[in-house]
Amino acid sequence: MSAFETIEEQRLTLQAALDSGKSSEDRNRMGQFATPPLLAREILAHGVRLLSEDQKIRFFDPGIGTGTFYSALRSIAPEERIEEAVGFEVDRHYGDPARALWEDTPLQIRLADFTQAAPEGQGANLLICNPPYVRHHHMDRARKADLQRRTEEACGVKINGLSGLYCYFMGLSHTWMAADGIAGWLIPSEFMSVNYGRMLKRYLLEKVTLLQIHRYDPQDVQFEDALVSSAVVWIKNAPPPPDHTVLFSYGGTLALPAISREVAAHELAHEAKWTRYPQAEGATEKGSITLDDLFDIKRGLATGDNSFFIMDREQIEERGLPLECFRPVLPGSRHIPEDEIEADGDGLPKLTKQLYLLDSNLPEAEIAQRYPKLKAYLDTGKSGEKAVADRYLCRSRRPWYSQEKRPSAPIICTYMGRGRAGSKPFRFILNHSDATACNTYLLLYPKPALAKAATQNPEVLRAAWEFLCEINPDELRGHGRVYGGGLHKLEPKELRGFPAEALIARLPEITPRGHQLGLFEKAVA
Repeated sequence: MSAFETIEEQRLTLQAALDSGKSSEDRNRMGQFATPPLLAREILAHGVRLLSEDQKIRFFDPGIGTGTFYSALRSIAPEERIEEAVGFEVDRHYGDPARALWEDTPLQIRLADFTQAAPEGQGANLLICNPPYVRHHHMDRARKADLQRRTEEACGVKINGLSGLYCYFMGLSHTWMAADGIAGWLIPSEFMSVNYGRMLKRYLLEKVTLLQIHRYDPQDVQFEDALVSSAVVWIKNAPPPPDHTVLFSYGGTLALPAISREVAAHELAHEAKWTRYPQAEGATEKGSITLDDLFDIKRGLATGDNSFFIMDREQIEERGLPLECFRPVLPGSRHIPEDEIEADGDGLPKLTKQLYLLDSNLPEAEIAQRYPKLKAYLDTGKSGEKAVADRYLCRSRRPWYSQEKRPSAPIICTYMGRGRAGSKPFRFILNHSDATACNTYLLLYPKPALAKAATQNPEVLRAAWEFLCEINPDELRGHGRVYGGGLHKLEPKELRGFPAEALIARLPEITPRGHQLGLFEKAVA
């Protein structure tokens, strides 16, 4: 075994011991998720390939931990090629042992907060980092304000206050890089699709040359202890050239991605969801009609405690509760086998699992007089371990057992789901019943013009539902966000922004012409 291999074996043992010496809550709060060795070598090998072969390496890692990336560099580049190696570690729990481990090597570890440090030396030409994944709510207002000021001074872009610490690390590192230096950042891919990632994307498009973004398949979780979808962002510290293109790759490895393609930087500047690439054929068309023009899209209702407020018919009868104080509610999607819910003569969904939601605006005194058994049941929610009435949602309602106003929606959507490329992570369901739905669904209510058209011709809603069901899964997936393990999520505002011109094109054939013109006047304005 070589001297390097011996140190790496010691480092792995040290990493495991140090991780076990901290609680998962503490590590989560500080964003301490060590890079797996194989992944670190894959990233370093790619970074070294981006340098010229005879170029001496000045290595920098502003969040070095126990030295995972430096160790990977030592396994790839001969020691005589490494001119300088510097790293920062704010947590002495990791920093002190790491400094002792590497004391006989060129690596210099600064035991300090990188975000407060001033640039030094010639600047790094190879910056590789897995920055701490600290969410914004773990940083107080004063710290965020200071980070925003420092980052804007360093890179010319003010980071959004809802951003994680990794965004500040990227901006602050700008002045630590040499001209034409290469940086590879292993970060959550969320910045590609969320609003607070816009300023970071502006930095990548305007202040440096964005070379490549490789996104790992979210079902192939890179970190065992962090459920995030990971990406590696490669930049060159130089202004972007005219007609610049960016390589987007997905799945597999950096050297052998499952899919890749070049995307024009000017296209990226007009695309909100970079997670659509490389699968997407082009930027989302910014037409005049979106789903928000046709539907009022809301999240389903939140009860405060489903186990208390939702019952089946048998439970209601066993407790002697009045059915008139309940309304039908749809079960979870696993209990809805088809994407169309039929209704019986009473408007109840024709499903094997039928559920009801407790919902009444009657004051408790009147309930006590009219429905003593219901009053007794409500009392169980006001005391003991359950204490449902004291929970936040219930406390904010008057009375506490009344529910949000969420009538039955003709189309509902499961907004969280899993699925590989090509498969459907979300389901659109045509609902003919009077049942409402809880917050595991998005509810699509037709806006007045579409509702009027549907009243004149019921096929209008079916056409809209069929359009939604036929949306390319990758297109829809690209409008949402993804988490580690392949969990996809689609927020109401993300669905609202989906283009609907193709739906408009279908409706003239089934909509009376006069009403059609009223419905689509925005499209021709």
